[in-house]
Amino acid sequence: MRQRDLNRSIARSTGESVTTISRMGFVPLLPEPSQREPRFLDWDQLELLRNGGALAHRPFRYRRS
Repeated sequence: MRQRDLNRSIARSTGESVTTISRMGFVPLLPEPSQREPRFLDWDQLELLRNGGALAHRPFRYRRS
């Protein structure tokens, strides 16, 4: 089923316009739900990224006159 056919079918069933239905973002369901990979945050890596800017610059040195 194409997206356009799905939008028209839903519009007929609900009484809404096809434009309204297309803005709502209906999509055909997959036969089996897809599994997402677990998301995680590496706090140590984030801390390095946050503090890396201060360490990336050369240390301040006084110039000799």
